[in-house]
Amino acid sequence: MLKDLILKNRSYRRFDQSVPLSMELLREMVEAARVSGSARNMQALRYMLFNKPDDCDRIFPTLAWAGYLKDWPGPAEGERPTAYIVQLGDLELTDDWWCDDGIAAQSMLLTAVEQGFGGCIIGSVQREKLRSLLEIPERYKIIQVLALGLPAEKVVIEEVTDDDIKYWRDKDGVHHVPKRGLDELIIG
Repeated sequence: MLKDLILKNRSYRRFDQSVPLSMELLREMVEAARVSGSARNMQALRYMLFNKPDDCDRIFPTLAWAGYLKDWPGPAEGERPTAYIVQLGDLELTDDWWCDDGIAAQSMLLTAVEQGFGGCIIGSVQREKLRSLLEIPERYKIIQVLALGLPAEKVVIEEVTDDDIKYWRDKDGVHHVPKRGLDELIIG
């Protein structure tokens, strides 16, 4: 059921680094994005796929992890992503991909979850550093990076209390994500 996949599709930030993610699955994820909806059918998104440990080691320090967890520097060695998808916008086609990036990212992550993997959409990227490292031409704008792997953490959804939407970790390392109630979201 689709809702089950959506519930499993959390923002995972710790992975089992010993389990690789294949280039075949990365390509399958981009195929899911390719056939997803696109505003004006512009299809202006492009992707760079990485699953080699050396590439992952180069990309990792250009990303910031979990802004609400101020005392956590990000995944430790052994918990880092085993693959990345760098999502780009082709500026020669348009500089307005409107909602395409989110639609594509969700399609890719649902594909990963269906295969037992997971990921996190990261918008806090040192873009110029990453551009230089990966030799990305100026034609492409770095939109976001999907960090991917086999999840090695438990993420639970709970109701928002006292209007506090900040996610947090308990003493056992369980990641708690408050979500507003359905009745609060539906107006009228």
